[in-house]
Amino acid sequence: MNPRLTATTARRILQQLRRDHRTVALLIVVPMLLLTLLWWMFGDTPDPATGQPLFDPLGARLMGLFPMILMFIITSVSTLRERTSGTMERLMASPLRRSDVVLGYASAFGLVAIVQGTLLVVFTVYALDLEIAGATSALVLVIVLDALLGTALGLAASSLARTEFQAVQMMPAVLLPQLLIPGLFMPREEMPRALELISNALPMSYSIDAINDLVAGDTAGIWPEVAILAAFIAGALALGVVTLRRRTA
Repeated sequence: MNPRLTATTARRILQQLRRDHRTVALLIVVPMLLLTLLWWMFGDTPDPATGQPLFDPLGARLMGLFPMILMFIITSVSTLRERTSGTMERLMASPLRRSDVVLGYASAFGLVAIVQGTLLVVFTVYALDLEIAGATSALVLVIVLDALLGTALGLAASSLARTEFQAVQMMPAVLLPQLLIPGLFMPREEMPRALELISNALPMSYSIDAINDLVAGDTAGIWPEVAILAAFIAGALALGVVTLRRRTA
């Protein structure tokens, strides 16, 4: 990997994003609107277990899903569009290596993910009055990791797919299990054993576990889950490097 070439690739992607106001608005504003809708629905509904507003635990758990999903969609489609348009082939004909390309894209979209996750937590905590017993800074870390996870998975999916339609087809396979069985609707240990084992292999399961720790006030307990999320991100990026093609045939 050449750090200078990686930085050049990242700078080019960021310049494209700066001109694409609709995509930036989608990434930054839509998660805030979705959580505002959730607050409108559940802000005055008490949690039967604690008596606190139901929005607090539900909003905290869903907060990580929205950035992950949006970053996956934007990253996979944008990267694959560059392949189908021939831009990627021209880049790969230059001194750029596959690792320079993937890490350049990851750096650019990762920076957007950091901004997205940080603004989302700040908005939800201070504008929507979401309360958690753990540290807000730790919640920012977990949500940013979720956004980075979506970026890494999107890059891996775009490397495996041959067309934008194939990338879209991968979305249900990658995203729906992350929504249905990571422990969002019921504790993972209460699931049927087969579903629990599948859930153990999903990165969002560890995000939900970390958020549950923060909701309960156990900030120190999130670090094993943070390490696992970081390992999933690194693994997805490595898969993207290994499977990146010079051209889409």
